[in-house]
Amino acid sequence: MTNATLGVRLPKSAHTEQPWRIHELTTDFELEDVWSLPTPGGPGDFPLLLQLLEKADAYDNPGFVERIMLGIRWKLGAMLGWDGDEDGIGHRVTSLRDRLPQDLREGPRGPNPPNAPFEPVYLTDDESVDEYANKTMHLIGHTGWVRTPDGGYHGQMAVYVKPNGRMGALYMAAIKPFRYYLVYPAMMRRIAADWRRLKEQTA
Repeated sequence: MTNATLGVRLPKSAHTEQPWRIHELTTDFELEDVWSLPTPGGPGDFPLLLQLLEKADAYDNPGFVERIMLGIRWKLGAMLGWDGDEDGIGHRVTSLRDRLPQDLREGPRGPNPPNAPFEPVYLTDDESVDEYANKTMHLIGHTGWVRTPDGGYHGQMAVYVKPNGRMGALYMAAIKPFRYYLVYPAMMRRIAADWRRLKEQTA
């Protein structure tokens, strides 16, 4: 995979063929999205990607597209009562942490940006996992560090979802075009710019 093919949607096999721990923990979730991240680097750069995620300002200073889409989403959620505490992790659904084997449970939990709605689950040398739940679904976010056939490395993002009944399934279907054509492309541009700056600062 070259730099030109980073920041693009990948087949699900690009995730499932990796020897990650997440597979054994999400058998009842649907693998919804897999994307390469525009973060070319070396074998030891996964901590740098975690640093980027920890300091990401998408929730404090989102770009125009993200700001519009997040604004619509949170207003809609407020109107329909999707995001109450009673529908979150530890209430409507149990945390993925309840499924962790002892080594993952006792290990680090990973990045936890202060204003992000996600809760960290576990961290390994090449995986970072977080989760979020509301009335419509339970979502698992996975970030990994992968080696490509040409010897390079980059980040890879996957999203698992468990919709909450028919309402959740309809919600996920309704937002899919917005995710693919607006949210993810804007996110990839932001990550690419943040990664370039971070690499320059650490060079």
